[in-house]
Amino acid sequence: MDEYINVEDKICEEIRLWSQHALEIPNKNYNNLPSCPFAKSAWANDKVTFAFKNLSNNDLIYSLVNYFNDNKDLIIIVDMNYQNNEDFHNNLNNINEKINKSLFKQRDIWLMGFHPDDDVNDLIDDGSFEEIVEKEYALIFVQRLSKLQESANKLKKLGYYDKYYNEYNVEDIYEQRENYYRRLKWQ
Repeated sequence: MDEYINVEDKICEEIRLWSQHALEIPNKNYNNLPSCPFAKSAWANDKVTFAFKNLSNNDLIYSLVNYFNDNKDLIIIVDMNYQNNEDFHNNLNNINEKINKSLFKQRDIWLMGFHPDDDVNDLIDDGSFEEIVEKEYALIFVQRLSKLQESANKLKKLGYYDKYYNEYNVEDIYEQRENYYRRLKWQ
């Protein structure tokens, strides 16, 4: 058991270090804004927490979606038992759709994931980050849809998306999230 706790601690440390390395510093690709302009303050204000998913089912995800509270802005689910890339992202898209259709207690939630086999986004990370954990894992971010989309709308006005809006499916993701947000606001 201690072995798992140590690996989990190292993964949390690795994610925190990567955020400092790649997300929290000004980036020319995002109009000199940090790759994630809100990451630094979220970490500083203890608004980020972790959950570890070790089973193949979605029970943990469903529970975190249903019982999300605003003590934290972001829950990072470290998925140790992830599916292949396509199934992983399809699963998250399906859950987002179910959330939007009111099949959960909460509708104001958005899931976003990163899989070890995803294409590297070289606009965010130049590949110089040195990992401290050998084990691969996927990440699922759970956060308020309204807060995320309202922030994205502000960033869009600042030219944040200009360089890569048509790459990495950003346009499709942005539009889908915007549509879900509009439905949320009108119901």
